[in-house]
Amino acid sequence: MKNARQLAAFTGIAALMGLVVAEKVPSPIPIGVSVAQTSNTALLGREQVIGAQIAEEFFNSRGGINGTPFKLFFEDTAGDEAGAINAFQAQINKNKVVGIIGPTLSQQAFAADKIAEQAKVPVLGPSNTAKGVPQIGEYIARVSSPVAIVAPNAVKAAIKMNPDLKKVAVFYAQNDAFATSETGTFQETVKAQGLEITTVQKFQTTDTDFTSQVTAGLATKPDLAIVSGLAADGGNLVKQLRIAGFKGIIIGGNGLNTANMFPVCQQYCDGVLIAQAYSPAAPGALNAAFRTVYKNKYRKEPPQFTAQAFAAVQVMVQALRSVDKKTKVNDTELSDVRIDLNKAILAGKYETPLGTITFTSEGEVIQKNFYVAQIKMNPDNKTGRFDYLK
Repeated sequence: MKNARQLAAFTGIAALMGLVVAEKVPSPIPIGVSVAQTSNTALLGREQVIGAQIAEEFFNSRGGINGTPFKLFFEDTAGDEAGAINAFQAQINKNKVVGIIGPTLSQQAFAADKIAEQAKVPVLGPSNTAKGVPQIGEYIARVSSPVAIVAPNAVKAAIKMNPDLKKVAVFYAQNDAFATSETGTFQETVKAQGLEITTVQKFQTTDTDFTSQVTAGLATKPDLAIVSGLAADGGNLVKQLRIAGFKGIIIGGNGLNTANMFPVCQQYCDGVLIAQAYSPAAPGALNAAFRTVYKNKYRKEPPQFTAQAFAAVQVMVQALRSVDKKTKVNDTELSDVRIDLNKAILAGKYETPLGTITFTSEGEVIQKNFYVAQIKMNPDNKTGRFDYLK
């Protein structure tokens, strides 16, 4: 205690004199997780919290960072840019983390990642799939494959299910960076497949009544509807399309890729197609272990957002192990650890529940396997599952 008081006194005096006091990384090693725990976006963020918590227990039980435990610090980004900025600032300045996993939305990433970039704190996006995210800066990377790679698979699956598809109605949340990026990919894919876009309807992620968009969309007599939004607004739009009489195939974007959407659209979720960057049936010992832990606790298969958050923690832990082997993290200045961690993240190769992933020099994830799932609702019309197509 005496030494702690002396250190605190010295630090205070040094600050008054304008001296720079090097910060050492405390034990356990702090890693930040900044995702949405409140607002509509929490339908996605809560799955990410679970994935990160499973990873924390899993990897700490296996030695942590070469024998040193790590601790996850959670900060709520809510559903807007201000929430993400505040969460990132808390991680950097209050929690003194070595790196940050988050935020939930691409819209938030474009605002908050700049804060981390300026502070030279490495960021791993667990669900930021919009075009341009890794290009925000040299300290920004993501484990979530870009929408341009994942989304087209759903359109191809729909055509395989119904080769007579001709007309497509497109709906997207115009106030969300991810949705606007994703709808661009969907529309390009639709045109490349020789289909006709009959209408493009815009909405807000805060909307609950889609009467005007549904009426205008169905007036064009589409065979296929594509919805890019989040779980709450997208789920309500799917529900209102079905209630209005739409019988065709519905494709949901990545924002609808959560079982938390099921209580929103209920029986009307049934049959919706969603492209996936994760499958519980994917090969690999780590995915099998992750899947077992999740199923034992939650009695269902793990969803994509949970797997991606687990993978983000895994990447950061394995990269920290690499850094620690060269120079013990706890004996190194925090600023230096952050720099070395960023380099190690980009240089590594990781066997994750998502499969083998690596990174380009600018932080883009390289992932091989992708999937398409169809929602199958249970008789209670509140729960269901994702059935993966062959």
